[in-house]
Amino acid sequence: MYYVLDKLLNNEYLTFQESYDFIFSIEEELHPPEVISGILMIIQLRGVQLKEMHGFRSALLNLALPVELESENAIDLCGTGGDGKNSFNISTTTALVLAAMGKKVIKHGNYGVSSLCGSSNVLEELGFVFTEDSGELQRQLDERNICFLHAPLFHPTMKKIAPIRRNLGVRTIFNSLGPLVNPSQPKYQLTGTYSLELAKVYQHLLRENRTNYRVVYGTEGFEELTLTDDTRVFGGKSEQTLNAATFGLTKLAQSSIYGGRTVRDAAKIVSRILEGRGTEEHNFVIAANTALALQLYHPNEPIIELFKETLKFIKEGKANRSSFFSKTMYL
Repeated sequence: MYYVLDKLLNNEYLTFQESYDFIFSIEEELHPPEVISGILMIIQLRGVQLKEMHGFRSALLNLALPVELESENAIDLCGTGGDGKNSFNISTTTALVLAAMGKKVIKHGNYGVSSLCGSSNVLEELGFVFTEDSGELQRQLDERNICFLHAPLFHPTMKKIAPIRRNLGVRTIFNSLGPLVNPSQPKYQLTGTYSLELAKVYQHLLRENRTNYRVVYGTEGFEELTLTDDTRVFGGKSEQTLNAATFGLTKLAQSSIYGGRTVRDAAKIVSRILEGRGTEEHNFVIAANTALALQLYHPNEPIIELFKETLKFIKEGKANRSSFFSKTMYL
């Protein structure tokens, strides 16, 4: 793998096969952490290329623990993380609201590495028990409309790379890969990235095996639709720009979507929204993201109407977690 490091130091790009083999070398523990750290940092600093991302993704999917779930119209909502904005857990909350509204959600996620609180952190705080048992996951999906695939349980390579990522303390290609390697590969996907270049890479990669997807990039560097400024949305060969005005609102302040200082703070925000006690700004953001996800299922429905429907649903407390999770899943 030293030739990969040499190649990167010479400002060369990796081929698909070299990128694929790099992931396998991590899985097989062929190289010291220092070499892997160097490779990750160089790629992060100069930006990942489409062929490289394709190779990384293919390797991780091939190494993943297989999971068989019966759900033809399931959706995943998972952003890259690493935007450094410390907003509340938007994609996780949106996933829970969608499940409460009757959509099947197979969410993929992990602990936060370069951020305070990832989806795994907040769900664990709320009492969710992670499992790789397909039967249990199917039961959750059938009974509660949602199951969660905790990435380290399904991706042994991610588990092995976790200490290196923690030591680096900054985002790496593994942030970028997370939303692309859900082992169940659900039909629908709403995802987001922290950079425009990466959003376009996602658009190309998802186009290969998805028709029902959207990739969002907030012009302020957010990986979700935040209503704090313009958000560019890519799907197939299309592109649109959404903002607060799209939903009949005025632009939100970034401070209004702050996620708190601790994982417990983050979990409380999620709980309050689901119980119909969220702030106006939190409700607006979740309703907007949920509307964007619903539009994948109902492409002819105006997003403003889906937004209004979802906002009413949230404010009435119908997204309460007890409606789709058994109490044993919560502390």
